[in-house]
Amino acid sequence: MNNCKPCGGAIPLCMVDEFDLPADIIDRKVTKMKMISPSNREVDVGKTLSETEYIGMCRREVLDDYLRTRAKKHGATVLNGLFMRMEQATADGPYTVHFNSYKDGGKVGKPETLEVDAVIGADGANSRVAKEIDAGEYDYAIAFQERIRIPEDKMDYYKDLAEMYVGDDVSPDFYGWVFPKYDHVAVGTGTVINKTGIKQYQQATRDRSKVKTEGGKIIRVEAHPIPEHPRPRRCKGRVALVGDAAGYVTKCSGEGIYFAAKSGRMAAEAIVEGSVKGTRMVGERNLRTYLDKFDRKYWATYKVLDILQKVFYRSNPAREAFVEMCESDYVQKMTFDSYLYKTVVPGNPLDDVRLLVQTVGSLLRGNALRQGANSLPEAASSGRRCLSAAAKAADDPSLGCPVEYIDLRGTSIDQPAVCKYTGNKYYSDDWQAH
Repeated sequence: MNNCKPCGGAIPLCMVDEFDLPADIIDRKVTKMKMISPSNREVDVGKTLSETEYIGMCRREVLDDYLRTRAKKHGATVLNGLFMRMEQATADGPYTVHFNSYKDGGKVGKPETLEVDAVIGADGANSRVAKEIDAGEYDYAIAFQERIRIPEDKMDYYKDLAEMYVGDDVSPDFYGWVFPKYDHVAVGTGTVINKTGIKQYQQATRDRSKVKTEGGKIIRVEAHPIPEHPRPRRCKGRVALVGDAAGYVTKCSGEGIYFAAKSGRMAAEAIVEGSVKGTRMVGERNLRTYLDKFDRKYWATYKVLDILQKVFYRSNPAREAFVEMCESDYVQKMTFDSYLYKTVVPGNPLDDVRLLVQTVGSLLRGNALRQGANSLPEAASSGRRCLSAAAKAADDPSLGCPVEYIDLRGTSIDQPAVCKYTGNKYYSDDWQAH
């Protein structure tokens, strides 16, 4: 309990109400976000929020301490310890939990045991409880974050503002962030596919936010794994996993606080209901009702965010398109409604069609589809050709059509290729075999 969980600390509005969180644990009420593209194009997000809507920013050490204290007031026995292993003598017998106790405040734990009827594993991405039930492995990201106390005038800039940076420089598959805390900011990034480069990506995030954060002092450095998907097994016998231990972190945003709290409550409710408030032994079937409820309620959220990450985080052109798309009031409203209230908000069909058209247009303008257009073997086999004029345009901006904007799909020797950016047409006289 003496450790501080590394975390960005953003909590949705519904969590404040649903878990009855007091105002004093919320450091900042973010009502504005700045999305910053690889080319440093900035888009302001948040104009669709009402006067009462915000994203809460907290410090995990404050939030976690409050929740532990409240649980103790409601009758829970709080032990300061480190879980080591557990065993079960018989299938219907109790679990013997082995842990190192730090109740005396020493640096070296004292081995102790505890007999329990059921176990909820909420011990994070490196869950030892998960290993005990052979829950299987999952892909994970490494998140790196520095807490920086910056000058007051710079802190005032982040009073109610958070920043999100995207680009290959800050992460090949995630994003960099600057989140405001009580008297400092949290600057961080994460990655799945190149964990060894995390410090390089962190430095790039620091560099891109340098003008707004320079002159600050690093007061804490944090790093932690973030699961990319749920574990293959989340329940066995009378043991259930919740939160990061179960793999409940969303793609695209990397959010996990709300889903940790929600899954913990659902698992506890399943035990209470299955045991008829402690009058009979709970079983695996009872615990699995929590999994069924959780999956039914949030599967769509995880799936949508997984798709968004695959589409928009795969290249810098796609990230440019993502930031451009965020200018739309409709996109902002749908995004914030889904995030703040943890539901996949059904949209207006007509607006959804418009959004689809805008998204495709953004991807084309951003050249996110260039891999298909530049696939040389396919281009040769289908009779497509690269444009010499387009090739020149890459080096000569005066021609008006950078090579990445030329759309070669569906063209032939007798038909022109059209620049999606300028509308210019290029005919066969300009073509040459690649």
